[in-house]
Formats: sequence, C-alpha cells, structure tokens
Amino acid sequence: MLRSLFSGISGLRAHQQMMDVTGNNIANVNTTGYKSSQTVFQDTLSQMVNAAGAPQNGAGGTNPAQVGLGVRTASINANFSQGAAQTTGKAGDMMIQGDGFFVVKSGGESVYTRAGSFTFDANGSLTTPNGQIVQGWSADTDGNVNTAGAPGNIKLPIGISLKPEQTTKFTLTGNLSYEAPADATSAKVIPIPVVDENGASSTLNVTLTKTDATTWTATTPDGGNVPITFTNGKPSTNSITLDGYEVDITDLTHYSGNTEARVSASDGSAAGILSSYTVSNTGQIVGVFSNGLKQSLGQLALANFNNVNGLEKIGDSMFRSTVNSGLAQVGAAGSAGLGLITSGALEMSNVDLAQEFTNLVIAQRGFQANSRIITTSDEILQELVNLKR
Repeated sequence: MLRSLFSGISGLRAHQQMMDVTGNNIANVNTTGYKSSQTVFQDTLSQMVNAAGAPQNGAGGTNPAQVGLGVRTASINANFSQGAAQTTGKAGDMMIQGDGFFVVKSGGESVYTRAGSFTFDANGSLTTPNGQIVQGWSADTDGNVNTAGAPGNIKLPIGISLKPEQTTKFTLTGNLSYEAPADATSAKVIPIPVVDENGASSTLNVTLTKTDATTWTATTPDGGNVPITFTNGKPSTNSITLDGYEVDITDLTHYSGNTEARVSASDGSAAGILSSYTVSNTGQIVGVFSNGLKQSLGQLALANFNNVNGLEKIGDSMFRSTVNSGLAQVGAAGSAGLGLITSGALEMSNVDLAQEFTNLVIAQRGFQANSRIITTSDEILQELVNLKR
C-alpha cells in the first residue's frame, strides 16, 4: 500500500482534532473565565531510504534520505492570557486581575477556577453556581485574618453583630476667642455624643468658660471641672481628663476671632448588625454594620502553579492539578505573584473570534488537502490494479 495513503489519513485525523478544538473555543466565546486552546502538530516517524555517508576516499559525503509517515497532534495548549472585564455591579462577582485561580472544594477535592460568579447560600457559605464552596480564611471576633494557616470554607456569619464599644476619648478642635470676656458670658456649650458599656447613646454637654486672660475651664453637669491654659495661642498640654474621658485638645487655639470650638472625633459605638458586605482588591470580605462600622469577616484564597499548562480541565470552568502542573501555591491576593481581585466584575472568555475563524479556514483547507492525498493515492492504486487487465 502507498505510504501517502496513510499520511493522508493521519492528516485527516489531526485536522479533525484541530476543528474540534476550534469549535469548542467558539462555543465558549461567552463562557465566564474560559481559556481558549490551541492545537500544535508535529510530524511522525520518518522512514529511512538512504542513510547519511561520511566523506571518504576522495568522495564527498551523502545526506540521509527519509520519507515522512504523516502528522499527529503534539499537544493542545491552553491560553491563560487575561480575559476582558465585564462589569456587573454585584458584590459576589469577582475577577482576578493577573495570575492565580480561585480555590473551591468539590467533593472534598480542591479544584481551581477563574470564573468568579459567587453567591452566599442558605448556610452563609460562599459558593459557585454548581455549589462548590469557595476557600479562604475566616476572621476572628476582632476582624483579624491569619493567611498563614490552611484555608477553609468561606462563610458569611449571618446575623452577626458587633458588641458596643464604650466611649473613652474624644477630640476638641477650633478656636476659643482671645477677646472673649473672662466671665460667664463667654460660655460655649459643646454637645458630645457618648456611648456607655451597654451601648446606650447619650449626650455629654461640655461647657467651656473663660476664667482669666489665658485660661478656659471645661465643666460638665456631673461636676467635672478642668482648666485649659494657653501659651502663645496653643494649649500647654495635649490632653485633659474630664469625667473619666480623655480629651484631646492639641488642635484647640486661643487666637483673635470668634469662639468656634467643636468636637471633631469620638470613639465608642452602639451595637451593630451586619447589613451588607464589600470585597477589597486583596480578597478581604468586609462586613458593613448598621452602626456604620466595618470589620473584616474573611479573605479569599488564591492559588498559582509552576506550570499552569499542566492543569487538567474537568468541566464547569474548573481545573485540577496534575503531576506536571506542580503543587498549588496558595496565598492572599496581591502577594507572592498573585493577582488582585476586582469586585463587581467577571472575567470574560479570552477567545479571539477573528483568530478562531481563521483557524477554521486553515483546518478546513488542511482537511481538504489531505482528502485529496487519499483520492490521488487511490487513483494510483487503481492504475496498478488495471495493469493486470
């Protein structure tokens, strides 16, 4: 049988695989986090007709003569270039800008994905559309996250509340008039919002009254009475203690003009209930509470590999590590070469339609050319058969 017949058959098989890969790429042109694939061909073993000969006895050397035996698919490589961003505005939608994969649990196995369309289920677990649980680190009661530990299931603590924080200090700023008379007519009442240990809010009225040329006195209804002495328009001390509260007076001034003192900051907060959440570019899930405070609830884990092309596609836009991908290197976003996370957006497929349609033409013409090889080889065989007639 003619060798060209089998070469043509191998060409049909290889170009059919190229068509399959190209068709799959086009089918996934709108698949979130999809990475396109590329077919690479290589020739098969060549049959030796004449071996190479060395120059000798005054004669020149001869080159080897070989007849190729066809083509085969060498590899199908994934293209892990960055896909375009599609803004959704949904906090649970996340995309990785840079290298890395989200880590999810599927039946006890860690698998990896670039598709970041996540939602919280009835148990508060952050999950993929197919129910795999996203992995990361949970925060402690103070909002601290230990990314050095092993990642686990990310859960939103439904119904969590922040305990109240008692007010211990506040800051007074502004100016106390240098021209004000040193009597009761100079009094300025400043309402200070405070919170007790049970989270109850109240107002502490602090009255500032000028008592001599360089001194004002801060008093409270509970009997607090502390003088504030100024030197060259600045307080002689940075803070005072009034009714058990530490009062920062560093920014108070004693210059000409109106008395415009006010409170600029106060610690303490009432109890708060979790009302919403946001995701930072490092993957921290930050809870927003009804009292206006924010606290970290957890952080997503990302993974990378020495050889991302060694990963195995397992469907559902997921990848599995293999012996040639290397072990997963897990860390927080923005560290150790891992990319950053963009919340409210998804990474679209990186399929280039113009390139894929060109590949369709190339595969089709390659298939037609190899079909012609088989047809021509068949005609030659027919001529050989006809020799017997």
